[in-house]
Amino acid sequence: MFAPEPLTPSPIPQMARVPSTMVPLGTRAPGFSLPEPATGRTVSLPDLAGAPAVLVVFLSNHCPFVKHVADELAGFGREYIAKGLRIVAINANDVAKYPDDSPANMAQEVAKRGYTFPYLFDESQQVAKAFGAACTPDFFLYDGGGKLVYRGQFDASRPSLDVPVTGADIRAACDAVLAGKAPSGEQVPSVGCNIKWKAGNAPPWFG
Repeated sequence: MFAPEPLTPSPIPQMARVPSTMVPLGTRAPGFSLPEPATGRTVSLPDLAGAPAVLVVFLSNHCPFVKHVADELAGFGREYIAKGLRIVAINANDVAKYPDDSPANMAQEVAKRGYTFPYLFDESQQVAKAFGAACTPDFFLYDGGGKLVYRGQFDASRPSLDVPVTGADIRAACDAVLAGKAPSGEQVPSVGCNIKWKAGNAPPWFG
């Protein structure tokens, strides 16, 4: 379960506001083992084995797109973890240039938002590359066999739009997987701040 597999995301240009790469459905979850600043423990992909569905979310602390959905994401997490969904969040930003995203501030963010899922630090940025992550927030939902079944937006709300934050798209996808069904193939890319890649470390799809 969850055997690593190389990804070949579609190219997108370098820009401050970017969409998901929309990795092909059916791609297997890449392996990872990352520290959780809030607890000091390490969380790895095998720790999630046996779950009917796993949601991997790329976040940051300072991104306005993340701030826009963070409280609803925390509530969604509490609700769906109780239903059997496993969730992990990952921060891959360059903290030397963006100190608001430092591990110490990640721990504070967990307490502030009430996240009940692990919030992990990808210092090397290699895990973000393996997933094909491009923006924050970016969502990747895998079924119990470790295959990608949803990638895209939390919902249609954006900081610039007068649309309530509900998590409708993620909820629909998770409900389907937890019921043993496939989510709709009509999936809308997430949009957010670009992952803050270290100098010389940007992935090929980022120009």
